[in-house]
Amino acid sequence: MANFFNDNQDLKFHLHHPLMKKIVALKENDFEDKDTFDYAPVDFEDAMDSYEKALEIIGEISADVIAPNAESVDHDGPQLVDNQVVYAKGTAQNHAVLTKAGLIGMSLPRKYKGLNFPIVPYVMAAEIVSRADAGFANIWGLQDCAETIHEFASEELKAQYLPLFNDGATAAMVLTEPDAGSDLQAVQLKGQPITATYDPAKDTYYLNGVKRFITNGDADIALVLARSEDGTADARGLSLFLYDRKDSAVKIRRIENKLGIKGSPTCEMVFTNAPAKLIGDRKMGLIKYVMSLMNSARLGIGAQSVGLAEAAYRESLKYASERVQFGKAIITFPAVYELLRNMKVKTQAMRSLLYETARYVDMYKAYIFLAEKRKLEAEERNEMKKYQKLADVYTPLLKLFSSEYSNQIAYDGMQVHGGAGFMKDFPIERIYRDARITSIYEGTSQLQVVAAIRGVTTGVFLGRIKEYEEISLKPEMEYLKKMLMDLTTQFESTVNLVNSMNDAEFLDFHARRLVEMAGNIIMGYLLLFDAIKDEDFKNSAEIFIKKAKSDNSEKLEYIKSSELKDLGIFKY
Repeated sequence: MANFFNDNQDLKFHLHHPLMKKIVALKENDFEDKDTFDYAPVDFEDAMDSYEKALEIIGEISADVIAPNAESVDHDGPQLVDNQVVYAKGTAQNHAVLTKAGLIGMSLPRKYKGLNFPIVPYVMAAEIVSRADAGFANIWGLQDCAETIHEFASEELKAQYLPLFNDGATAAMVLTEPDAGSDLQAVQLKGQPITATYDPAKDTYYLNGVKRFITNGDADIALVLARSEDGTADARGLSLFLYDRKDSAVKIRRIENKLGIKGSPTCEMVFTNAPAKLIGDRKMGLIKYVMSLMNSARLGIGAQSVGLAEAAYRESLKYASERVQFGKAIITFPAVYELLRNMKVKTQAMRSLLYETARYVDMYKAYIFLAEKRKLEAEERNEMKKYQKLADVYTPLLKLFSSEYSNQIAYDGMQVHGGAGFMKDFPIERIYRDARITSIYEGTSQLQVVAAIRGVTTGVFLGRIKEYEEISLKPEMEYLKKMLMDLTTQFESTVNLVNSMNDAEFLDFHARRLVEMAGNIIMGYLLLFDAIKDEDFKNSAEIFIKKAKSDNSEKLEYIKSSELKDLGIFKY
C-alpha cells in the first residue's frame, strides 16, 4: 500500500532531529496531560511514536485518497450555488476522510480536541498533503487560523471555536481587498461597534465592505482584517475580527477562475452588516496578529512548495526511467540526468531550510505558551527571544527560496517530460500550474526580500552562520566547510561594500542578491549537517555548495560592477 510518509526517508530523518527532544519537553510541559487524556504521551519516545503514527495515517490518506482525486478535482473545481461554495466531489471526500481521522486542528491543545503536536510534525503533514494535491493543501492547511485564535483570542472565543476544527471546520484569512493587495495598511473594510446597542460584554462589531482573492472564502470561520478606527488610514487603525459563516451575512460574489490550485475556492466576498467578534486588542490587527498569521501561512507555503517539488521530482524520475529514446531510457542521458539531480538537490536543500525554520518557530512559541502557565527563567526568556529573532528572518527566507525553487523544479520536471508533459495526460502539467502561485500569494518573492533583508542588515544571518561554523565535522567533509567559510568571508565583504555606499536605494537594489547569498550559505551548511548524520546527503551537499560558490561569485561581480546610475527609473 502506498504511503507518502513511509516512502520518503528524508521526512523521518528531519522528524528525529536532536532539537526535537527539547521541543517536545517544552510543548508537553513535563507531560502534564498524561493523566487527563488517554492519548497524551507519557514520555519523549511515546510522543515521537505518536507523531510517526499520525504522519503514517496522513501519508496513507494522501497516497490512497487525495492524490487519486487530484486530477478530477482540478478538472471539476468548486461551484457557487445559492451563495454556498460546493466542493468538487474529490475535495469533499478528502476533507471528510481527514476529519474522520481526527487530523484537523492537530497542533491545538488537547482541551480543544487537538493533538497538541509541535509545528514540525504539523508542517510535515502539510508537505505530505501538498505532494498529493497542492490545491487541497490550502483547504486543510488554513487551520493555521486556529493557531492565531489560540494565541491571541479571549478564553471565551477559544473555548467556543477551537474545538470546531477537530469536527472539520474550515478557516480563511480574509485580508486582501481590490485596492489593497500586498499593501494591507490600505485596507478599508469597516469594522465598527454597534453604537446604539453596543454590548461591551459581547464585543460585537459589524463588518462592511469587499474582500477579494480570499482562499477558502466560504470557510466556516474567517479571520477578517478591518478598519475599526474612524479617521485612520494606516496600520494603526486596523483590528482583527472573527466572523462565523453561519451568520449568513456575507455574499460570495464569485469564485475566481484560476491558473492552478483549482480545487481551492478563491472568492470575492461582500460584507453587509456582518456580525463579528474582536480578536485581542483593537488597533493591533495588522501590527501584531496578522503578521503572526502571515508568518504561519508563509511556513505553510514553504511546506506546500516542498511537497510540490517532491511530486515534480518523483513524476519526472518515473517518466525518465520509463521513457525510451534512441534505444535507451532518457535518464541515462547526461542532459536529463543533470536536470533530475539538480531537482533532487534543490528539494533536499529547501526541505532542510523548512524544518530548520519550523524548529525555530516551535521553540519560541512553546516558550510563549509556557509563559502563560509560569514565569520563565532569565535563560528561558533569552532563548525564546533568540529563536523568535531567527524565526522572523528565516521565515521570509524560506518562503523566498522554497517558492522559487518549487517553480524551477516544476519547470524542469515538465522539461524532462518533453511534449508529453505539456498535455494533461501527466500530473506534471497540473503540478507546474499549481507551483506558480507559491511565489505570489502570502507575499510575493519581492516582499519576502523586504522582510528577509533585515537578517542581513542586523547581522542575524551572519551570526547564525558563524554558529554553524563551530559544529564539528568528519575530516572528509572539512573541505566543504572550508568552501562555506570562504563564501561567508565573501558575503561579509559584499555586505560591507554595499553598506559603504551609504545609500538606501542602492541597498534595496541589491537586497535580493544579498539575501540569496546568505540563503545559499545557510542551506549549504544545513545540507552539510544532514550529511554528518546520514551520508546519503553528502553528494547533495557537495553539489549544492559548489553551485552556491558559482552563484554567489556571480552576484558579487554584478554588485561590484554596478553604479548608482544603474538605479535609473525605467522610462516608457
